Amino acid sequence: MKNSGSDKTARASPSHRHVDRFLEMMSAERGAAENSLQAYERDLQHYAAFLEARGGALLTATSDDIRSYLASLEDHGFARTTAARRLSAVRQFHQFIHGEGLVAGNPAAIVESPKAGRPLPKTLSVQDIDLLLAEARARVSRAEGKGRFKAERLYCLLELLAATGLRVSELVGLTVRAVTADDAFLAIKGKGGRERLVPVSDRARDVLQGYLKTLAAREAAETKWLFPSHGASGCLTRQHFAIELKALAAACGLDLGKVSPHVLRHAFASYLLECGADLRAVQQMLGHADISTTQIYTHVQAGRLQAVVEIHHPLAKKS
Repeated sequence: MKNSGSDKTARASPSHRHVDRFLEMMSAERGAAENSLQAYERDLQHYAAFLEARGGALLTATSDDIRSYLASLEDHGFARTTAARRLSAVRQFHQFIHGEGLVAGNPAAIVESPKAGRPLPKTLSVQDIDLLLAEARARVSRAEGKGRFKAERLYCLLELLAATGLRVSELVGLTVRAVTADDAFLAIKGKGGRERLVPVSDRARDVLQGYLKTLAAREAAETKWLFPSHGASGCLTRQHFAIELKALAAACGLDLGKVSPHVLRHAFASYLLECGADLRAVQQMLGHADISTTQIYTHVQAGRLQAVVEIHHPLAKKS
């Protein structure tokens, strides 16, 4: 990573060398993008400067030091989402130096994240999504003639959305060329022209490969769009997909207010984090420019855990 002369001087300290080692690990082992590495670096430099101003250092930081750092951010008017993002970087850094045997424990592990004042996103259960997929798959089996292509298109759209968490505009606007040669990734051009590769699960890949064969057999001439339509744009519109999804949800007996392409995107992010995925990796897959946007999903998981305790813990109920 490029640094100015003053940065190089600052990096002479052991603390900053440990940050460099952490960034090297994130790049080599986790494949963190350059913008993510820069964000980690900025956050950790700010944290290290706070500790050094108090006569402390990264390797000797305590949980109280980290709480004081968060309080300092609040005192200086930083948004809670910014504080939560920086705490995420601090946690991962301390976990790294603990794993390297440089310190005895991770003092950030017991520090609570700042509570964000944003409403939690709606989501769907795994069972609800399975119902939608099963109904879409059944419609393919039942469909005949021209209706079969529409049924296959909807099934493929739904599988890809559930497996990738794409924005609906990114999904319906996919071109055939966006599918990599091995069908394992989708090349996405998202907000602000930012490009990213999004992995496709084995299950969704099987559905995609079957759909591509149907598409090739149906189109007399090579089509640009992965999900073509007879509309002016040439591809399926997000409004039309939303209508088809609502109809599918109605057939499954689901609450229509809970079902939309955006809710399925939320569900994708929530399940990844619930299963232990790294917040920065989820940020990259969703195409969020700022990790504070992704941070909201950690609060969804915290809410679920709190509900589990209140329901099942024998001492949680009021007397």
